[in-house]
Amino acid sequence: MVVVKCQKCEAANRVPVVAPGKPRCAKCRSDLAWLVNASDADFDDVVDTGLLTLVDLWAPWCNPCRMVGPILESLAGEFRGRLKVVKVNVDENRNVSVRFNAQSIPMLLFMRGGVLVDSVVGAHPEPVLRAKIIELL
Repeated sequence: MVVVKCQKCEAANRVPVVAPGKPRCAKCRSDLAWLVNASDADFDDVVDTGLLTLVDLWAPWCNPCRMVGPILESLAGEFRGRLKVVKVNVDENRNVSVRFNAQSIPMLLFMRGGVLVDSVVGAHPEPVLRAKIIELL
């Protein structure tokens, strides 16, 4: 469970990592940004959603990964209700990184219903990532 501040009414909301549908504000019913962490143990459940899911394979020591992080937070807010952002630390979750052959990070996976639909390797600027999301929505 993560706490997300509503962009409309600023109410604090507890948002589950795994849930059917999409998270909404308990106070004003607006869509909420959905940005969560996943591990090897819960990855399949976390990405199994009807929303477009952007998986960020990253590591804390990776400078390009740290540059992409705030961009993904911003995009999660911009595309709230249509996009779920899932962060996976590859140092702590080797099975996910091996499964997707992550040889370079950051590696961004775009999934729908738990199925990989596209991927991007490297740190890209916000307009490039926004365009990719729009293309896949």
